[in-house]
Amino acid sequence: MGIAPLVAEVLQRQQVRVTFFAANERTKEGDGSLGDHWAPWWKARAAEGHEFASHTWSHTYWRADLGDARHPSFRVRPSAGPREGQSFVLTAAQYCEEVTHAAERLKVITGRQPLPLFRAPGGKTSPQLLASAASCGYTHVGWSPAGFLGDELPSESASNDALLRKALRDVRSGDILLAHLGIWSRKDPWAPAVLEPLIVGLKERGFCFRTLREHPDYARQAGR
Repeated sequence: MGIAPLVAEVLQRQQVRVTFFAANERTKEGDGSLGDHWAPWWKARAAEGHEFASHTWSHTYWRADLGDARHPSFRVRPSAGPREGQSFVLTAAQYCEEVTHAAERLKVITGRQPLPLFRAPGGKTSPQLLASAASCGYTHVGWSPAGFLGDELPSESASNDALLRKALRDVRSGDILLAHLGIWSRKDPWAPAVLEPLIVGLKERGFCFRTLREHPDYARQAGR
């Protein structure tokens, strides 16, 4: 969340609305990204017309399917929360709770109903996991190949200039773009150098930006 204020300024200046997938991750300030410290920031984004969806509560990575189709369960490993870094098993119902917890917290702090969508951390899923999430009302959303903007890659091997050039060259109509509100491990932060030039450059190519509520692949699920 370290660059979240800058991201908000750029989006507002460029009049771009996005869909934020949020988990309660560690932050340098406050009690987690969905804690009380950052709640006013999320509330302000809702007032600007952005959309929200779950990224699981503890940024919980799927590792493997267990059980069977009638009684599915999953080995998971969260990267946040009291069990950060531990591998353990969740039933399908418990995984649904993990997804729903983040959505419910977003509703509380934004005053806006989140979209019935979710993004699994790292995009790691299985057909069984997706079926379990669908059973409790959530559709998974990944990203387009060209939409992987690379802000989590090492600066040494993926410079901001190179990432910007690649995105401006490769992004196509309908692509879902992926970026973060800060990456701890990246030496040269991506958003301050790339976000606004990317938006401006894509606009110059004739693109406009929409939230997932308006995306043709997800508008029905989002209840547009």
